[in-house]
Amino acid sequence: MESLPNAPLPDVTRFFHPVLPARKLKDKPVRVELAGRAYALFRDAQGRPAALADACPHRMAPLSAGRVTREGQLECPYHGWRFDADGRGRSPSQPELKKCDARAFQLVERFGYLWLSARDTPLSAFPDFAPEGYGFNGAFSMLFRAPLHVTLDNFSEDEHTPFVHTRLGWDRSQTKDISYEAHNLEDRTEVRYRAPQRRSFLIPLLLLRNGDFFQNHWVTRFDPVRTDYTLTWTGPAGEQRPFTTRAIIFFVPETAHTTRLHTFSFAQLHDERLRPLMPLVRRVTLVLSWFEIRDDARFIPLVAHTPYSLKGMRLGKYDKPLIHHRKLLERLYFAQGEASSPPTPLPLPEAANG
Repeated sequence: MESLPNAPLPDVTRFFHPVLPARKLKDKPVRVELAGRAYALFRDAQGRPAALADACPHRMAPLSAGRVTREGQLECPYHGWRFDADGRGRSPSQPELKKCDARAFQLVERFGYLWLSARDTPLSAFPDFAPEGYGFNGAFSMLFRAPLHVTLDNFSEDEHTPFVHTRLGWDRSQTKDISYEAHNLEDRTEVRYRAPQRRSFLIPLLLLRNGDFFQNHWVTRFDPVRTDYTLTWTGPAGEQRPFTTRAIIFFVPETAHTTRLHTFSFAQLHDERLRPLMPLVRRVTLVLSWFEIRDDARFIPLVAHTPYSLKGMRLGKYDKPLIHHRKLLERLYFAQGEASSPPTPLPLPEAANG
């Protein structure tokens, strides 16, 4: 089995990443990880979110294990050093001590999530992912016990659909009926699948009919890593079914061995007569998305050891985006430039986690 040096992941805070549902940050600090680095999130006296490197500059104690003072400062649990939202620090036992500051980061609240970036990342760099004309269904997060490249590989093809999933898409007997195309572009990939929708008792809840066709069109970008999936259904004669759903998934590397997916769900209605049913459709869409992604999360530890280089694999046509994604990860996301060999910042776990 191929192994790679156990080097740290590059700093990717030049991009905005969703790191925590906003509702989970209350009156106590919370620790999050991004690309192998830890951050302490807290709210100041006005309730505004803030983020500091989760290491006190005094003796490196985790600030996330401390408390938020009445003044809205983050207090270190070890020696009581206090830091404001800008990282300005003070030692209570040595008030005259200079250079007590902690590194501060930008933390913005949007779509019910907290998004972390470097302080000098402009707000204009925030990913524009909300599709026009769609209503927001909600969002959820899920941990994948596999490196970023393995997790992204899984979401870069639908060939596994009838074997890992049991709800949306086609069944095993229909694999020969797949219509597929993929395009590798300078800054993204675009993929389309079309196949018969498998029979399910859930079909009526989605305002679909047995015999309909399932279509999945997605675009994967790398600023940061995210995929926008558009799911539509049509009848046998090509007639459009009443709604379209979009799922935008952000792939956030927490460590070299784990990736957390943050999914934002949207829906669009095409028949205004059915608007009273939209609350049900929105709920069903969000719940179905959660179950579909959970299927992947349960399976992914079995392939967490997959080598970054793809060496020794017999790839097929459905795997066309995988190699291109390696190049875009290196050039756009990790800013490694064009590389002909696997970069060291993407280490391979010694064993898959269960």
